[in-house]
Amino acid sequence: MTTLALRNGRIDGGEPIDLLIENGTIQQIGVGLTAPRSIDLEGRHVVPGLWDDHVHLSQHALAHRRVDVSAAGSAAEAAAIMAAAAVVRPAAPGLPLVGFGFRDGLWPDPPTAAVLDAAMGALPTVLISGDLHCCWLNTAALDRYGFALHPTGVLRENDAFRVTDSLHDVPDRVLDGWVAEAAVTAAARGVVGVVDFEMADNLTVWTRRIAVGCDSLRVAAGIYTEHLDTAIAAGHQTGAVIADTGGLLAVGPFKILIDGSLNTRTAYCVDEYPGLEGHPHSHGMLTVSPDVLVPMLRRVSAAGILPAVHAIGDDANRIALDCFEAAGCRGRIEHAQLVRDTDLPRFAALGVTASLQPEQAMDDRDVADRYWAGRTARAFPLRSLIDAGATLVLGSDAPVAPLDPWITIAAAVGRARDGLTAWHPEQAISTAEAIAASAHGRRRVARGDVADLCVVEIDPLSATPAALRTMPVSATLIAGRFTHSVLE
Repeated sequence: MTTLALRNGRIDGGEPIDLLIENGTIQQIGVGLTAPRSIDLEGRHVVPGLWDDHVHLSQHALAHRRVDVSAAGSAAEAAAIMAAAAVVRPAAPGLPLVGFGFRDGLWPDPPTAAVLDAAMGALPTVLISGDLHCCWLNTAALDRYGFALHPTGVLRENDAFRVTDSLHDVPDRVLDGWVAEAAVTAAARGVVGVVDFEMADNLTVWTRRIAVGCDSLRVAAGIYTEHLDTAIAAGHQTGAVIADTGGLLAVGPFKILIDGSLNTRTAYCVDEYPGLEGHPHSHGMLTVSPDVLVPMLRRVSAAGILPAVHAIGDDANRIALDCFEAAGCRGRIEHAQLVRDTDLPRFAALGVTASLQPEQAMDDRDVADRYWAGRTARAFPLRSLIDAGATLVLGSDAPVAPLDPWITIAAAVGRARDGLTAWHPEQAISTAEAIAASAHGRRRVARGDVADLCVVEIDPLSATPAALRTMPVSATLIAGRFTHSVLE
């Protein structure tokens, strides 16, 4: 029996108390509790362990090893960053040079293959957008990946995903090591678990990673269409723990994307995008039709797998909700960035969880003001969803936004960053609500809970959004086991 006493910790800003943890569960909360192993928290604050409910961990790990073009304010500037990088950190022989993080929604010049050709010549070059929904290639890269004679060099949605998948060009053991490092970093920010929506055979991948010692996080492994038959045949059901993983790996939701993103102007919307009027995709892109989605929802739900539908635009969210209603099943909508007022109460009525990423609102506010002009009062509608009775879960969509729940919480509470005024502060939620939405509904540490915990230096309930963003984390525990600690 493993017993641990965390002494003199504070819950909800109260007086110091002790927590007694036995076999991974909080058995007692009180004063004067002792155990063979005791750690004095010295008045630090204890909150439930935090989850990131939407990540792409392999992409997150790879992004940190690619050329950062996120600061580029134009296509010409992004191309210049890549050209400079080719000198100081050239691509390995036979491989393309890859950049990450461009956002061209407000650029004065369009990204084209010709712009990259002028800077990069014959070196195959690929830039992945910050939202992961498009790739920008030069002519050499277009030839390499089967898109010769493409008119612009910018690939969107499924074409972009094909290229992104082809860029996983490192051995499994190397990528697994990079992901393990990212997991340790996440644990140091209070993360106890993630829902991994990497476009991969995640159950197989994570079984392998945990077997070789990647034990810093719990993982709910997302399932995609190409692996669905195998998952159903194996009897996998969402929430079921995979054997021989120490309780760390569970079956996650089934994810299906039905539209694109705002920055790529492919999120499917009721209104046309300014500047794209009359274009075949002027409203964005609906990539899965209702007649395909409804039977898919029925099938996965009948198999015990929770469906998670990617929907960003307001028309995509309406369609997703219509399909959940037609299928008669519960599920999740991933992102729900723009929602019609009439659709807000449908989340609760249909039992559909809203999975949002608040820090993306900070990245997207100017782009949204341009392309969703007049509608941004219902963009990233955290307050409206909670007030309508919806269950809300929060995440980052890393690498789209940082894998740091305190940044996520700060964005949800403050709706501001970089000294700017709050963007639609009426959609802000309280710190207590944001922590609960980041902890699978756990509002406070309680007796009988699994001891997934986060210990922080200051009281989050009284902290400013700026202080939340840089919250000092002293320790993180999964089932009473430290995955991060500066206490000893």
